[in-house]
Amino acid sequence: MRKIALLFRGIRRIWRNLFYYITLCRVKWVLFLNQVKYGKRLHCNGIPYICVSPFEGSLVLGDDLTLNNGIRFNPIGFPQPCTLYVDAHATLVIGDRVGISQASIICHHNIRIGNDVKIGGGVKIYDTDFHSLNPKDRLDRNLDISNKKKEGVIIGNNVLIGAGAFILKGVTIGDNSIIGAGSVVTKSIPSNQIWGGNPAELIRKI
Repeated sequence: MRKIALLFRGIRRIWRNLFYYITLCRVKWVLFLNQVKYGKRLHCNGIPYICVSPFEGSLVLGDDLTLNNGIRFNPIGFPQPCTLYVDAHATLVIGDRVGISQASIICHHNIRIGNDVKIGGGVKIYDTDFHSLNPKDRLDRNLDISNKKKEGVIIGNNVLIGAGAFILKGVTIGDNSIIGAGSVVTKSIPSNQIWGGNPAELIRKI
């Protein structure tokens, strides 16, 4: 029985390594098709959803990026893959040594994420309201889209964003700060602070 168990583990390890490299080749092909610039090292478990507009949309990924896609690679209750969406004339820049699990980053204007950032499962980062806040605009699709508000998001270095948090348009998060799980961040946060809640408020300084 012990020999069978060891044989099974060995076969499973070989299959995992083979699957990993096949997946990485598929991801790099998606990046190529979307004209994404990325660093020398890319770690990708599962296949993310990546869509960059050909109309001056820009996605830049730093070195040593890790993307965990689906519940198999981070089993904390969020089954979806990572989503990196960049609209026309928008720019999304992700720094070095960033780890992202099952998060959605939707960029209609400008999102910049620093180095050594950890983005937990199911996090949503939006730099737009998606729709106009004027009820009359929403009756006309073109007005609804053209009059939606957009404002850049900046996330500093070494920030930790807990699972299920929402980071909304116009927010800047300072270096080393922590966002609690499930928080809704609607205003900027200084460096070296812990925030949580809906809407997020200061819990304490680090």
